[in-house]
Amino acid sequence: MLSGCSLLPSRDKQPPADSANAVGGDENPKAGDAFTVVVVAPDTVRDYLERHLEIQRYRQLSDLGAIEISRLMVAAEGNTRELLATLGYFTPRLTLELKDTPGGKAPREVSITVEPGEITKVSTVQIDFSGPITTDAGSGPRIDSTRTGWTLRAGQPFNQQAWDAAKAAALRNLTAHRYATGSVLTSQADIDADRSEARLGVTYASGPAYRFGPLVAQGNQRYDADIVRRLARLPTGSDYDQQQMLDAQQRLASSGYFDSVFLSLQTRDTDPQAAPVVAQLREAPMQRVVLGVGFTTDTGARLSLDHSYNDLPILDWRAVSRISIDRTAQSVGTDWTAVPDDNGWRSFTSALLKSEISGSYTVDSGRLRGGRSQAGDHIDRSYFLQYDYAQNHGFDPPPSASALSINWNWSGRYFDNNGQPSRGQGIALELGAGYTLTGPRLPFTRTYARWVGFVPADTVRNDDKTQSRSARIQLRAEAGAVVAQDAAQIPSTLDFLTGGDTTVRGYGYRSIGAIRPDGQIIAGRYMAVGSVEYQRPIVYNGQLSAWEGTTFVDVGSVADHPSDFSAKVGVGVGARWASPVGPVAMDIAYGIQGHSFRLGLRLGFTF
Repeated sequence: MLSGCSLLPSRDKQPPADSANAVGGDENPKAGDAFTVVVVAPDTVRDYLERHLEIQRYRQLSDLGAIEISRLMVAAEGNTRELLATLGYFTPRLTLELKDTPGGKAPREVSITVEPGEITKVSTVQIDFSGPITTDAGSGPRIDSTRTGWTLRAGQPFNQQAWDAAKAAALRNLTAHRYATGSVLTSQADIDADRSEARLGVTYASGPAYRFGPLVAQGNQRYDADIVRRLARLPTGSDYDQQQMLDAQQRLASSGYFDSVFLSLQTRDTDPQAAPVVAQLREAPMQRVVLGVGFTTDTGARLSLDHSYNDLPILDWRAVSRISIDRTAQSVGTDWTAVPDDNGWRSFTSALLKSEISGSYTVDSGRLRGGRSQAGDHIDRSYFLQYDYAQNHGFDPPPSASALSINWNWSGRYFDNNGQPSRGQGIALELGAGYTLTGPRLPFTRTYARWVGFVPADTVRNDDKTQSRSARIQLRAEAGAVVAQDAAQIPSTLDFLTGGDTTVRGYGYRSIGAIRPDGQIIAGRYMAVGSVEYQRPIVYNGQLSAWEGTTFVDVGSVADHPSDFSAKVGVGVGARWASPVGPVAMDIAYGIQGHSFRLGLRLGFTF
């Protein structure tokens, strides 16, 4: 008897829940097993029990007899009830049987029949707070958002995973702003098994309200702490906000000066009203060369070579130079940027030489630019002086031209997620004015606007209604105009072309332009593009998947005069996959005027 009891699992040292798989708890019994385990239960609980039942661990002990197995079954009954309780079933009916199976794969079979009963549902939820949050002025919105964001609401099925997730999500919401050291003080799930009801209560201790103190840099050698501070732009003196700290961390990481960045708020032995933020840094090499290989359905295979120099002599600016070659364009360029000042503005200059297919012609162009820019969390702006020239090659090409202009650019991003937006909008504006330098010296203006918006539509739920995600409508619009006298020779790189995977799908990249009398396509002075796309989550095997289906209509046109607009329409269907590295879009589009299908594939979302 003692040897049999020694096989019972100890409550002080239980194996991990998934150890059944590790020790031989797979569905297919192995030769030499002492017994097999068969679970007869509804699909909602059977797979879970088969994976986590403790008795599965002892199947491979081939010397077990019927008496030892019977004792294991006593423990298995309690273990089954515990597992079912974590799923919200507190009044199950269980039947355990031991059968001899001399002709089977094992000499005996343990059969566990489960009638889980009625699932327990949440009846009430009580969320309380203690600490400074109960008396601090302006803490009401944080309390309200924590309560309204609670995920396990009255009427929903109760289970341990959902209960733990709800507590953790509310704690993350509490500690995301001001109260960085918040914690769960008490929590209780009072289960009324007879009524299949769960009364939930949790109390959060807020801890003190924190404000950002000075930024303390660690690990920097070439760049002093003031440069780190100006790159991070952490709002010292303002209320602690986790997102603002993550944004500052991202700005440092994307600056190119550092290979590794981690920001943390110091909460031990510090004044909560001026808590230091420690930036742990690993500086990037002074110079770096990166070889890139890529492919797009717009321009085919691409080869690039990038060289960065993080501390130019005398200027102390950062220089990034690139050579890029693809099917339609070859370019070489360099961008030099200064460290931003206290207001986030920085000086920059750039140069670009490029040869590309533009409509029916090949255009060799150059551009010099110099000015000031500011990159914010939502808004980017810049102003600069720019010189352009363009030489056109081909049969009866448009005249070559050059121009000097002064420009102002502004863009705003107001998405719920800049990488994978589901709602919000973005808008970009470009305004320029200048003079042509080739042929008659004539003034011109250039205006360009781009907008994209996401509007939530109907809600899609999985089969058991426990998960939901909104479908949405994506709207997109582009418009551009170069206003000048007909005699003005404008560089074709300042005019407009459209078509391709990100503009009017179903048409070749930059293949929609103004049409000359001989049928040749050139860049035009006016452009208009619009798009409507419906994106709907896909339910697969009863569960919401990471895929979405889409249908879309794109319309665009380019002309030298608005009265000459002739719309090109593309229609199609596609799929979206929320991959770990960003959204992947796959489209099949048909160009109605072009009478052709085109496949589009692209990764990521940028605005």
